[in-house]
Amino acid sequence: MDQQETKPPPRADPPDWDWAEQYTAPHRPSGPDLSALIALLDSLRRLIPPELQEQFNALQRELLLTVRGLIDWQLERLEAGKPEAQVEEIPID
Repeated sequence: MDQQETKPPPRADPPDWDWAEQYTAPHRPSGPDLSALIALLDSLRRLIPPELQEQFNALQRELLLTVRGLIDWQLERLEAGKPEAQVEEIPID
């Protein structure tokens, strides 16, 4: 029996790409535009009678404290990272 020498097919050279030009970072939407909300609060402040102004200020303060609490909570979650799985050692008799 004759042994034939087999050669693998020739490999094509990889394309000469410049990855820095080809790569584009994923698009992340910018944060919400809060200018409309601020304009709304400003217009409400002007419409509110003087006797209710103090209550409106307290409402705004509570709203801002709530937003700050939500931001702090989210930051704590991000800093905590992924919780480690607890492994319990079970003796085998």
